[in-house]
Amino acid sequence: MTESILLPWEGDHSRSVAMKIAATTAKSIVQGGYGPGDLLTEVTLADSHGASRTPAREAMLQLHTWGLVRLMPKKGALVTAVSPKERRDLLDVRAMCETRAVELLADDDAGKLALLDRLYACIAAQQEALVEGDLLCFAQNDVAFHLRIIEAGGNLVVGEMLKSLGPRLARLIYQATIERPSAAAGFREEHVRLAAMIAAGDTESFGTAVRAHIDRGTSTGGVA
Repeated sequence: MTESILLPWEGDHSRSVAMKIAATTAKSIVQGGYGPGDLLTEVTLADSHGASRTPAREAMLQLHTWGLVRLMPKKGALVTAVSPKERRDLLDVRAMCETRAVELLADDDAGKLALLDRLYACIAAQQEALVEGDLLCFAQNDVAFHLRIIEAGGNLVVGEMLKSLGPRLARLIYQATIERPSAAAGFREEHVRLAAMIAAGDTESFGTAVRAHIDRGTSTGGVA
């Protein structure tokens, strides 16, 4: 399976000006460069990227699609806040899709091996990010860990839907680790255990563990 790009600011940026603006702005929102309630306008986005207002307008529409801003007619776009309900809803959807994907892989040894290679690469990258104190990289690989599982289930509709939520998931993870850096190592260790359950084909334990993984994150206002 050819790996897809999961977050808009990763990979090759030989795309439209609008998508470049959207990707750069999304990354800034994830890292807190723009906070909840901040107003983005076509003029400020265009000026900051040396572009015209048309691609800036298209970029704001894309940011809205990713759930990072709320459009304000004739004003611009407000950066959204992450509510506890949104956090829970996002993670519930992710957990359901992951559990189903692991069930589908239970008897597919080749598929499991290919997935595990990707998952252990994510885990290794998270460890390196922890050593370097790069919490954005940690968050990116956290998103990759979970969405690679969903991709491996082979449901393209579900995969694309979850991919569109990637920036919102990255923001949840980044915020959680910034607020409580010690939690990041725990999240990584839980990923190791989840990967081991996939390797063993233990779908029942995986479903229980992935729910507990989420519950531990949300109980502290975070996510994993």
